[in-house]
Amino acid sequence: MREKAIEKKLVMVAKRHGGMAVKFTSPGTNGMPDRIVLLPGGRMGFVELKAPGKKLRLVQELRMRQLRRLGFFATVVDGLEQIGGVIDEIQAT
Repeated sequence: MREKAIEKKLVMVAKRHGGMAVKFTSPGTNGMPDRIVLLPGGRMGFVELKAPGKKLRLVQELRMRQLRRLGFFATVVDGLEQIGGVIDEIQAT
């Protein structure tokens, strides 16, 4: 399974829940997650997408920890089966 397939599914499921999963780029800030998931009610979370078995780079690990310390939901998804749970968690935050 390729990262692109997981990303496409995340976008589709977010849309199905009335939200969106926008591509996120932040020039000058390395390691930011791939997508910001925005859901109704002002719910949001950061999602880094990886192909199954692929690991975060050190800068990505550090950025995820930083986002969590700031109180944001931030997670890694490396399989289609994780997407529903991630959307549920973002809705619950």
